[in-house]
Amino acid sequence: MKSILGRKIGMTQVFDESGKVIPVTVVSVGPCTVVQVKTAEKDGYTAIQVGFEEKKPRLVKKPVLGQYVKRNLKPHRFLREIRLKNGESFEVGQTFGPEIFKDVAWVDVVGISKGKGFQGVVKRHKFTGGRNSHGSMFHRAPGSIGASSDPSRVLKGLGMPGHMGHEQVTAIKLKLVKIDEKQNLLLIRGAVPGANRDLVLVRESNRGGKK
Repeated sequence: MKSILGRKIGMTQVFDESGKVIPVTVVSVGPCTVVQVKTAEKDGYTAIQVGFEEKKPRLVKKPVLGQYVKRNLKPHRFLREIRLKNGESFEVGQTFGPEIFKDVAWVDVVGISKGKGFQGVVKRHKFTGGRNSHGSMFHRAPGSIGASSDPSRVLKGLGMPGHMGHEQVTAIKLKLVKIDEKQNLLLIRGAVPGANRDLVLVRESNRGGKK
């Protein structure tokens, strides 16, 4: 599967041929380097480990640095594993950029959503809450969370206050509007998970659709 690591830059807008405004997210991707190749014979499955953004050797732990030195590669800040389809082949040290998406119309973007701290049930689970009128005494509270004697416990899956956001989110089937190979940029229609400068994984969508 065609996949690449990058950083979310921010949102802007472009115009199509008819003059219609298209909101897009700019993602700076690659170049990514193949650090390790896993094979079905040795590892039980086929995949590659790719590195993104070079890192100073003095900031890398010696056991990890030794793996880079062994392969004659520079250390990277981020490492991710990408599964391969049948017939795909890569070599250690091979680099690739946004050009792998030349024939791709739709992509999925995986990232870490913005953290929103500890939130109540109204914001976290869209509970309606009680009346806002004077004397209601029930505004944004969760209310009853279960029966008393039967089953005498809180049922699993009940919406409760708690930590919101800062979890892995996948935005599926987003239109790939433009590829800028010179600046290693992808322009993707709509919003993608995470804050500006956050790490994201862009991969070819397997959900199909018209270009």
